[in-house]
Amino acid sequence: MESDDGEVVSNKQVIFKDYVPGILQESDMYITNSTIKLKVPSDTKAVLVKNLYLSCDPYMRIRMRSLQGSYFAPFNPGSPITGRGVAKVVDSSHPDFKKGDLVYGMTGWEEYSLIAATESLFKIHDKDVPLSYYLGILGMPGLTAYAGFYEICSPKKGEYVFVSAASGAVGQLVGQFAKLLGCYVVGSAGSKDKVDLLKNKFGFDDAFNYKEEPDLNAALRRYFPEGIDIYFENVGGKMLDAVLLNMRVHGRISVCGMISQYNLEQPEGVHNLMLLVMKRIRMEGFMVADYTHLYSKYLEMVLPLIKEEKIVYVEDTAQGIESGPSALIGLFAGRNIGKQVVAVASE
Repeated sequence: MESDDGEVVSNKQVIFKDYVPGILQESDMYITNSTIKLKVPSDTKAVLVKNLYLSCDPYMRIRMRSLQGSYFAPFNPGSPITGRGVAKVVDSSHPDFKKGDLVYGMTGWEEYSLIAATESLFKIHDKDVPLSYYLGILGMPGLTAYAGFYEICSPKKGEYVFVSAASGAVGQLVGQFAKLLGCYVVGSAGSKDKVDLLKNKFGFDDAFNYKEEPDLNAALRRYFPEGIDIYFENVGGKMLDAVLLNMRVHGRISVCGMISQYNLEQPEGVHNLMLLVMKRIRMEGFMVADYTHLYSKYLEMVLPLIKEEKIVYVEDTAQGIESGPSALIGLFAGRNIGKQVVAVASE
């Protein structure tokens, strides 16, 4: 169907139903079909994009709860979910973007998005790497790993590093950065396949399946008989409690996330915090948004490593926007192996 101001096409969307306490279900989202004109309205300074890849990230669960003081704005019930994506510009009234540009940034979980907040969009210049990498190693997870490890932890060659959720979007990179620096690195994950991936593909010195360890404290003592210098925290709860028992004096803990807690109405308590004092441990939480000024420096470091195959990145790709809710839910059950993305369309 044609109109004077652009072709009208079908636009499949993932809609968020309502705020969800407890365990998130696929039924808390639904697919709907709407329509959209492939033309930016004349009175709007915006960019219209065709979404190619969408990112599944743990923080999105936080936006599905109406939490006082949350550091993320909640989703709007009845509206499409929003998140990071890679897209192709279909039409633009913004001087910085033109038709055909490839971009990454905040977009809607839909086939086409009209984006007015263009400050969240960045052009993709290096196309010698997979486009989906801009949602992972070349995007928010990559910068998160870089800032959390180098800036927060101040690592030194030979130190003992532990990474939880180590096969995920961020953890796999932290482990490889640590190995490139000459550290001893152990990771935890939730399946045999993931443990094998950590040891055989990402080059971790060792790894274990935390689901098979009845005593996490004993497991960490086994893998770190001399203690842990650096812990990259992605899990929280019982894992953090056990790590505190095994940290070395003047150890550093970079708190990236606590995925084990996001579905809990009552978060688990942490009982060993006094060890922060006794062992003079520095534990610091951080938001990647505070480190965007380092992005160009990070790209200068990581792009050559990718192209020289000195670092690898594993993705778990779900096909079609209809698979989005299942893929997002799967993060919290550990179904994904590597960075979870949803492939919506080809260029």
